[in-house]
Amino acid sequence: MVLYKNGAVLYKGVCQLVAENIDRLAQREIMPAFPGGSSKDPMQQSQEGELLLRAVKRVWDDHTGNMSKLRDILKYMDRVYTKANDVPEIWDAGLDLFLKHIIRPPIQDHIISAVLSLIRIERDGYVISRSAVKECVDVLLQLSIEHDSKTVYKRDLEPAVLKASEIFYSAEGKHLLETCDAPEYLRRVEGRLDSEQARTYHYLYSHTGGPLKEILERNLLTQNLSTVISMPNSGLDVMVDLDKLDDLNRLYRLFIMVPDGLPTLRRSFKDSILRRGREINLASTSVDAGQDVDDGDLNDVETTKGKDKSQGRAAAGPPTLALALKWVQNVLDLKDKFDCIWKRAFENNRELESSLNEAFEDFINLNEKSPEYISLSIDENLKKGLKGKTDIEVDVVLDKTITVFRYITEKDAFERYYKNHLAKRLLLGRSVSDDAERGMLAKLKVECGYQFTQKLEGMFHDMKISADTMQAYRKHLEGTSAPEVEISVTVMTSTFWPMSHSSASCVFPDVLIRACKSFEQFYLSRHSGRRLAWQPSLGNADIRIQFKTRKHDVNVSTFALVILLLFENSTDDEFLAYEELKSATSIPDTELQRHLQSLACAKFKILKKHPPGRDVHPSDSFSFNNDFTCPMQKIKISTVSAKIETNKERKETRNRIDEERQHQTEACIVRIMKNRKHMTHNDLLNEVTRQLASRFQPNPQNIKKRIEGLIDREYLERCEDRKSYNYLA
Repeated sequence: MVLYKNGAVLYKGVCQLVAENIDRLAQREIMPAFPGGSSKDPMQQSQEGELLLRAVKRVWDDHTGNMSKLRDILKYMDRVYTKANDVPEIWDAGLDLFLKHIIRPPIQDHIISAVLSLIRIERDGYVISRSAVKECVDVLLQLSIEHDSKTVYKRDLEPAVLKASEIFYSAEGKHLLETCDAPEYLRRVEGRLDSEQARTYHYLYSHTGGPLKEILERNLLTQNLSTVISMPNSGLDVMVDLDKLDDLNRLYRLFIMVPDGLPTLRRSFKDSILRRGREINLASTSVDAGQDVDDGDLNDVETTKGKDKSQGRAAAGPPTLALALKWVQNVLDLKDKFDCIWKRAFENNRELESSLNEAFEDFINLNEKSPEYISLSIDENLKKGLKGKTDIEVDVVLDKTITVFRYITEKDAFERYYKNHLAKRLLLGRSVSDDAERGMLAKLKVECGYQFTQKLEGMFHDMKISADTMQAYRKHLEGTSAPEVEISVTVMTSTFWPMSHSSASCVFPDVLIRACKSFEQFYLSRHSGRRLAWQPSLGNADIRIQFKTRKHDVNVSTFALVILLLFENSTDDEFLAYEELKSATSIPDTELQRHLQSLACAKFKILKKHPPGRDVHPSDSFSFNNDFTCPMQKIKISTVSAKIETNKERKETRNRIDEERQHQTEACIVRIMKNRKHMTHNDLLNEVTRQLASRFQPNPQNIKKRIEGLIDREYLERCEDRKSYNYLA
């Protein structure tokens, strides 16, 4: 027929026969399977939808089978006629006919409605025939519109699925917020995401997965991030309190799916830490502490025959010290808790780590006592807290303390407190071990550099040199007449050691003066050009006291020794008034009251106070307690101290720190300008801030004042542009 010019008749005739067959199949198979629409039972709706989709598939299979055979028969027509007349080959013509006669109203509407109904039924938790939906979707994917790349699926079904999903998940999000707590909400959302992914994989087109996921994220996550994470009784804070790591990990995995999720989580995570940190700070200031003890409780005693015991030591330690230790321990516990959450729930996310560090730095530095508290914690550990621990355990404890120290911005304030505490440990021999001390020093050097620990290392060096000096001094005394009192002297370099104790003066008895003069002559004969200034407030003494019944070996401070020597030749009924003691010793009132309280008001009452009482007043008088008894041969009388630091003392410390900062700031400015010669104001400000940040956070206004001071002293000059400076050699 093609050869005899009847190709058009053949082509049109075949197309007509195919169209008639499609219409016949539609009437016989598809239309009778239209759902009735009257049933509300999900299972019946599912069955009706499945029947329709399988009918469409049967018609498709019948049609494609017929078209395959026709294509084989009419190959010559496809090769010659269709190309010459620019018409589709018979297979393509058959697809077009199927599209026009089947994918049309009302069949098209029923097919889409059936697919949407089955998806909705499955979303409601019922089981459907996924294969029926997949077969229908495959049919729609093979039908292209006008031979371009857009299929019927992309034109008709996918938009309908996405629109229905938008409506469904918009309502679902509101429903879940009303009926679920935060963990359950997150579980439901995770379940929905998994089910939609499975749905896309099993019977929808893979490219539909992306837009479908965006709908879920927008309606279930993005719109409800803040609401879910701050839900009362179940949000982030409650999950943290109850250590719900699985729920927190689910929250993290879901939140990072959307752009606003991680910033929201970072804010809430930081706020959660800050809230707990502020509670720790508040607890540390809510107790008004009484008086502390310098080194242990007043009731510390030592037994004879080398067996040491401590009786009556308060388990929590002195009130204010206990408060400091509790604050540090609470911070460490909080750090451990949130480190665990960050590692196990938040999968070591670097942005959340940054939020964690920022939060700890913020609340730790909100507590103005934090440098002192951290130094006290280290002091307590290095005095007795590390006894019996292995080297590894010691290292772990020190590392944890360094973790908190790392967050302090005022590291120079910490240095001042640490230097005071270290001085007491070294001078009183209270360190648990020299290795632990040097290990802590090494860690501080790693954190802050050599300059930070230079003076601290100088203190250790002084102790070593002093031991060698004392050995030489004792050897020197072998050939001369030794003083009545044997002394052990630590020579402290004034620039290394805290010299705030120098104000506490004292008039030594003759017996002590002779011993001190003997050492001074020996020392100055070996070191010309040096000057020795005695520091009695840092010393201690071992003395033997004869009471009525027996002798006792008593360890007291140097001040207490000076006081006791005034009673050496007194009788039982001889009294010394407070003012007489003050005049004879020249010990300042604060120190005198502390040491008299230790000697007359504590457990071991070496002196009697008249009238009796806990506190010492200028009107009191004292006598030697010859009737004192104690079952122990050796007794240690610790000194009552004031609070960790009174407001007045803290103000003085702050003033000294501010003064040191001024010098450090000026030195930094000069050092920078000497190297650069010329800098703009902003560049100099930024560079000074950067270099000083390892010790403290400088105030820009203070830097400007120091620059002005250096200009006045002609170290710098301001350029004509008024925005830059030159260094004056």
